[in-house]
Amino acid sequence: MASEAFFRQQIAGAGFPGGEPQGLHAVLAALRAGERFLVSAHARPDGDAIGSMLAMGMILSQMGKQVDLVSCDGLPLIYHGLPCARQIQRCSDIRGDYDAVILLECDCIERSRLKGMGDRMLINIDHHLSGRPFAAVNWIDPKACAVAEMVYRLALAARVKITPEMATCLYVAVLTDTGSFCYDGTNEHTFALASDLVRHGAKPSAIAQQVYFSNPASKMMLLGAALSNLRRDGRMAWLWVTHSDMLRTQAAEEDCEGVVNYAIGIAGIEAAVFLRELTNRRVRLSLRSKGRVNVARLAEEFGGGGHQHAAGCTLEGPLPVATTLVLEKLRSELQTRA
Repeated sequence: MASEAFFRQQIAGAGFPGGEPQGLHAVLAALRAGERFLVSAHARPDGDAIGSMLAMGMILSQMGKQVDLVSCDGLPLIYHGLPCARQIQRCSDIRGDYDAVILLECDCIERSRLKGMGDRMLINIDHHLSGRPFAAVNWIDPKACAVAEMVYRLALAARVKITPEMATCLYVAVLTDTGSFCYDGTNEHTFALASDLVRHGAKPSAIAQQVYFSNPASKMMLLGAALSNLRRDGRMAWLWVTHSDMLRTQAAEEDCEGVVNYAIGIAGIEAAVFLRELTNRRVRLSLRSKGRVNVARLAEEFGGGGHQHAAGCTLEGPLPVATTLVLEKLRSELQTRA
C-alpha cells in the first residue's frame, strides 16, 4: 500500500509547491459534470496512448458515464491482446453528441488526425515537453513518466477500483513509454507505480512476452534491411529504410517501432536517428538521445515533438536531403555540447 499512498499524497497536494497541479481537479470536475465522452490519442498510437485510452475508458465506465474510444489508425498487433482493446474503434470523423472529447498525448488537435472536432469541448491530458494548452481543460505534467501515470492518479482521485484489467493496460503504457524503465526520468516513483499496478493484478512476465517477444517475421526482415544501412559518424549513428524495403519485407508501419534503438544502443553513440521513406516522398524520423542532445527540441523545429530522449517528426524528402538536414542538426548539437 506504500506506493498507492505516495500517489494519494500527490493528489492531496503533498510535495507540490502550491499543491497538486489544478489540471487534475479540473479534469475530474469535467468528467463528473458530463455524461457522454469520446476518448482518443495521437495518430499512430503507441503503448502509452493505447493503454491510457483503455484505462480512461474503464474509469469513465465505473463512473457511470457513456464512453467511446476511437483512433484514426489501427492498433499495432502486439496490443491486440490488451483487455477491451476491441472497444477502440477506427475512424477519422467524429460524429454524435459528446459532452467532451478527451485527447491523450496530443500537443494540438491536429495530432489526433480526427475530423469533426468543431466547437466541441476538449480535455487535454499530456506529459510531453512539447505539450500545449489548446483545450478548454488542460492537464500537462512533463514530470510524469507516461500519460498512464496521470490516468492512474485520476483513477485514484475519482476513487474508482483499479481492476486487474486497468492495471494491465496502465502497466503496458508505463513499460513501453519508459523504454522498459531505461529512459531518463525513470525514478523511484516510476517503480512505485509499477509495483502498485502489479499489486492490482498486472503480470509483468506475461506482458513482456506479449510486447517484446511476439513480433511478426516482417519486423525482423525490416530490421535486417535497416541494419544493412547502419552508419556512424563520431557520436551519432543513423539507419534508414526505403519505401521499397517496406514493400519487399511486407512490413507494416508498426514494424518500424524500436528500430532506432539498435543505433542508440551502440557504445559511444550519443544521438541516433531512424529514417523511413513514405509513399509521398516525405520522410518520417525517430530520434533518440542518451542525454547530451534534447531531441524533443530538435523535433519541434521540424513540427514534431516528444521527450528529451525520444522524439519524432516528419520531413520533406527525398530521403538523402532529409538525411543530410537532420544529421547537420545533430552534428551541430553534439559539437555545442562537446
